[in-house]
Amino acid sequence: MPLVAGVDTSTQSCKIVVRDAETGRLVRSGSAKHPDGTAVDPRHWWDAFLAAADDAGGLDDVAAISVGGQQHGLVALDAEGRVVRDAILWNDTRSADAAEDLVRELGDGDRATGAQAWADAVGSVLVASLTVTKLRWLRDAEPENAARVAAVALPHDWLTWRIAGYGPEGESPLGPRLDALVTDRSDASGTGYYDAEADGGAGAYRRDLLRLAFGRDDVVLPRVLAPTEPGGVAHPGVAGAGVGGGALLGPGAGDNAGASLGLGMGPGDIAISIGTSGVVSAVAPRRTADGSGAINGFADATGNALMLAVTLNAARVLDAARSVLGVDVDELARLALAAPPGADGLVLVPYLEGERTPNRPDATGTLHGIRLATSTREHLARAYVEGMLCGLADGLDALRAQGVPVERVLLIGGAAQSPAVQRIAPQVLGVPISVPEPGEYVADGAARQAATVLAVAADAGAGAPSWSTDVVATLDADPQPVVREQYAAVRDLA
Repeated sequence: MPLVAGVDTSTQSCKIVVRDAETGRLVRSGSAKHPDGTAVDPRHWWDAFLAAADDAGGLDDVAAISVGGQQHGLVALDAEGRVVRDAILWNDTRSADAAEDLVRELGDGDRATGAQAWADAVGSVLVASLTVTKLRWLRDAEPENAARVAAVALPHDWLTWRIAGYGPEGESPLGPRLDALVTDRSDASGTGYYDAEADGGAGAYRRDLLRLAFGRDDVVLPRVLAPTEPGGVAHPGVAGAGVGGGALLGPGAGDNAGASLGLGMGPGDIAISIGTSGVVSAVAPRRTADGSGAINGFADATGNALMLAVTLNAARVLDAARSVLGVDVDELARLALAAPPGADGLVLVPYLEGERTPNRPDATGTLHGIRLATSTREHLARAYVEGMLCGLADGLDALRAQGVPVERVLLIGGAAQSPAVQRIAPQVLGVPISVPEPGEYVADGAARQAATVLAVAADAGAGAPSWSTDVVATLDADPQPVVREQYAAVRDLA
């Protein structure tokens, strides 16, 4: 049976799964860490990919490979294919002022008009995460580096390019072919200069918006592939050396679109992911144009839209709680569950690293309702868990406000395995929740995409393989309105 590989080049690590293309059965896997920070030399991603591939037993026998990756990051390349400066990642907020300037500029000085104009144009109101804002920052803060930029790529675009054998002279077998860069609709839709709805849904770059931000639009942008269109062949020195014709390259996907594909999501499904960021995502036939900025309207990896509400503060809120209390994961859960819903009025607004939704890049966290009775380890642990979940609940409400149907809610991400999160989430969200089997959903989605590309290439009538993801727990709704009411009362206080 043919094998396929799915790659997740995330903020924290590179993970690779090798699966049977027909059944989805996991054959082997590997991983390697990425360095910390919000600006990273992409060479670390390449080194981690090679280490993860080695950890997975090599990729010589895979017939197709696809890459899912962290969205929005700016990878600027010069004419020789060299990285101009460290890649600025999605969670770097240095371009917050640039985002605000661009919103107002598109609205001729009026913010509300500009916000709606950006939402209509690309599906999102600009915040510091989006690539276009980082280009404006680069133009203004580092003009010498900006002048060197010949191509702009996203993290998964760059890694796919390197897997194909391209890169700087002396570091890659095929050299710096910038015109060989490829991407997909899902990742392109998070740049701020790509309209996934243009040309009847085929999508198109908005070079006028690129020019507005960067001052010029004479840079190479990756060719946008259709959902099942191959992006070439992996270099045999990287993958597919033992397969006739080599390993096909899938178009790849942004991490949230990859996870959606890995979970087999369709319209009506909502995924709440608690990882480095918190993401509430929904698949729908068309994207929204939410001028409030609460919802980003991106593309998914199948031809549908993917609506996202994203918070910067998710699992690391729980990490902060463990640090403050000096406990491990299990003890934090025990402490949180020992306090009552609402923590007797102790409320954490968890903007510990600024915030993206709502757009408050300079905000800090606040703790309200501190009294002698609530000054306990149990109350504090509960407040941290509830505060994190309330931010995600606000995202779910924002999707509903845009008319997005909510038929099934999936809870995923590393923190979703916490007993406290599983017990408290149905109280905060007030809906039944399905917990899928733990997995590397982004890498799994990339592997599923690779299998689909392989099947379509072999038979024009073939479609996506029939893989399944099991639900291991169903959590009954247990609404505790006091939690959301307390949070809403203090969320917007200075």
